[in-house]
Amino acid sequence: MRIITVNVNGIRSAARKGFFEWLQTTGSDIVCLQETKCQEHQRSGEILRPAGFHAWYHDAEKPGYSGVGLYSRIAPDRVHIGLGSDDMGRDDIDWADMDREGRYLQADFGQLSVASLYLPSGSSSEAHQAVKFSFMERFPTRLDAMRADGREYIVCGDWNIAHTQLDLKNWRGNQKNSGFLPEERAWMDTLFGPQGFVDAFRVVNQEGDQYTWWSNRGRAWEKNVGWRIDYQVITPGLRDRVRAASIYKEQRFSDHAPLIIDYD
Repeated sequence: MRIITVNVNGIRSAARKGFFEWLQTTGSDIVCLQETKCQEHQRSGEILRPAGFHAWYHDAEKPGYSGVGLYSRIAPDRVHIGLGSDDMGRDDIDWADMDREGRYLQADFGQLSVASLYLPSGSSSEAHQAVKFSFMERFPTRLDAMRADGREYIVCGDWNIAHTQLDLKNWRGNQKNSGFLPEERAWMDTLFGPQGFVDAFRVVNQEGDQYTWWSNRGRAWEKNVGWRIDYQVITPGLRDRVRAASIYKEQRFSDHAPLIIDYD
């Protein structure tokens, strides 16, 4: 089973750069998209549904903002649109603010669930960082419920946090910047520690210089001065099923690169 996750930074922009032609060559079974920036009435053709895939979207109410999508070769048993979806039933937390921004979409296949997540960014202002912290405060409750319900999960997406010094080039200069704040890294420590979730990429690749996002400033892409902020976060029962992981950089569809992971 091959799963791809990518922040497309505008699905229509990615389409113009050849994303859907490339997608048909990947042999992927499930594709998770973040930051689609596209409303329902703006989708047609391959953007609406790529050939050979079923497709679902969770759009932000604000045009040209956020949004997630999920493509699957086989039809899932159920699709949950939003963290506050009526059929989720896992916590009493109010997710209305996040669901208005189109940040979560989950498909269930038997005992496996695959989700596309776009965690808020805090880099543009203190107010946005406060929104990010609010999400981070609430989401562990949902993650605990996911661990307890007996299903296996693969939560794909742009988590907007580089976990360790290995996950960004200029870590010394970014310790006071959103995405590498001590509180954010400690949150990831808990996610991959006491909460029991697993960073699927690091199961098979412990190397440095493995990045999925590059700033558009200072020739960062050319110099590979990047951050690894896109993850496939899995329940521990899937750890031994991770077979291979790669970051696709031969073509550039957005400021993020597709993260590809194969599972047994």
